[in-house]
Amino acid sequence: MATSRARLLAALAAAASLAAAAVAQNAQAPESLLPPGFGEPVAAPPPAQAPDGATVQPLPQAPLELPEPEVSPSPTPTPTPPSEAELAQYEMPLFARRSLALVGPVGMAEGGLASRAFGAADGGFLQGLMRRLSAPLPSRWLSIALRRALVSRVDTPAGLNGADFAAERAWLLLRMGESVAARSLVESVDTMNATPKYRQVAMQAMLATGDPGGLCPLADDTGDSARGWVLARAMCAALGNAEGGARPLVAAARRRRVASGIDLALAQKVIGAGLNSRQAVTIEWDSVVQLTTWRWGLATATGVKVPDELYETVGPQVTGWRALAPAIPIADRAAVAERAAAMGVISNAALVDLYAALDAGEETPAALGAIASDLRSAYVGADVATRLGALRQLWDGGETPQARYARLILTARAAARVRPGDGREEADRIVASMLSAGLDRTAQRWRGQVEEGGDAWALLELSDPDARSRLGYGAVSNYAGTGDVTRKRRLFFAGLAGLGRLSAEEVESGAESLDVRIGAQNSWTRALDRAVRDRQPATVLLLAGIGMQTDDWRGVPATALYRIVAALRAVGLDGEARMIATEALSRA
Repeated sequence: MATSRARLLAALAAAASLAAAAVAQNAQAPESLLPPGFGEPVAAPPPAQAPDGATVQPLPQAPLELPEPEVSPSPTPTPTPPSEAELAQYEMPLFARRSLALVGPVGMAEGGLASRAFGAADGGFLQGLMRRLSAPLPSRWLSIALRRALVSRVDTPAGLNGADFAAERAWLLLRMGESVAARSLVESVDTMNATPKYRQVAMQAMLATGDPGGLCPLADDTGDSARGWVLARAMCAALGNAEGGARPLVAAARRRRVASGIDLALAQKVIGAGLNSRQAVTIEWDSVVQLTTWRWGLATATGVKVPDELYETVGPQVTGWRALAPAIPIADRAAVAERAAAMGVISNAALVDLYAALDAGEETPAALGAIASDLRSAYVGADVATRLGALRQLWDGGETPQARYARLILTARAAARVRPGDGREEADRIVASMLSAGLDRTAQRWRGQVEEGGDAWALLELSDPDARSRLGYGAVSNYAGTGDVTRKRRLFFAGLAGLGRLSAEEVESGAESLDVRIGAQNSWTRALDRAVRDRQPATVLLLAGIGMQTDDWRGVPATALYRIVAALRAVGLDGEARMIATEALSRA
């Protein structure tokens, strides 16, 4: 930005002094076509480290040379150089600037929450919740709802900088595996408003999406001497075909030992992708024992395959990044896409599209081809027996609880094509599959067609969007689903009570009979009650995430489920409340 301002200043001054003379300007840098974004890790637990450290002095700016005018006009006074404010008008006109008071890529018209979704909640309190929240969450549906809240165009809380608040939200999204959502949030802030925190998270977001070109608008700020940005400026010089190229910047980085080994080699690999580059770089992973965001992002951008064993050194959020990265071959993405779907990062439609592409491919691995073939049969098999057989094959292929739930997501719309009279023996999994993708009204076609007291019956009671009548506690005590019946009965009770499907007397007697202490009070329940009282749905979702700080559903107590479902329903998030209640039962 400093370079462009200097050139603009010289051009304006020259134009004023030459008056009516026709001047041909012959020293102009080519226009960059690269997208915006890029920064360093924040101090939130656990921070993904990007290169930092050494500093370099900004390179001197070359003067802008102009030819002498052919005709000498009458003398004119020396023009006054434009001010910084005037220059800013050329770079970003007032009408195009976005306010820091309201930040987010998704408005209510696109499905986001209202701008007052955080209400008057204290900014420091919200930041503390986001930093404390351990992600990914065990609940797919809570993760989906929280993503919606974080990307919504919401008011910046009092006392916070809008860019910093966007960065805090984006950092949580990255830890949830939501790389694309995090990037969209970062890009909803004008780079002229960048703060140190924003720059740190922006770099993480661009690396997580495998796009080093996204750092170029921020890399032009030569005031940041952290070594990640030093190398970023070199990469952007090559990608933008800047005058002088990246070679002097790389040489300076080498002299100052800004980076070495694979970190420098990957940066050079990106530089080699620029125009007029004459270097080819081979990447060797043999000595690398830790995968970082820097290494993953640059390797993904340049088509370098990361060894499978290095993925064991990173958190589960990278599963979401891999599944969303278009630069990774589709067969490699399929290996993690189902896990990402169970996390809430990948939708049913995206998962089906991925396997459809594999089914149409010519070099699809045999194992993935078999899954794709079964999925095709589940949709368009010649008869009911063929379609049901394909569904069973897919459902039985899940080796872990997460994988089994992922297969329910994968087959949701294929299961919806089965008529209730044709698949009663698989009703439990058919209903659970439809609800894993939110097909609640479609699932209600099975009401009256399933055995009362079974899993499918319980799921239909919890998911009914039109339920008006209340159940008695006898319905809970008669529930005898498969698996750990005692735990599932407690979760069923907690879901019904939270959704208001039981009377106060039935809730009290059920809580005592099942030992579900729904009346217990602590700092978390009090904060949740305040957020409900103040009508703050986004704050409620954050606190719901705090109440699910565990690796899987087995660690979520029925008491917490009751509180979460009741709070979501109280602030108008009825659909999310019902889906979380059904998910608890499906994954118990």
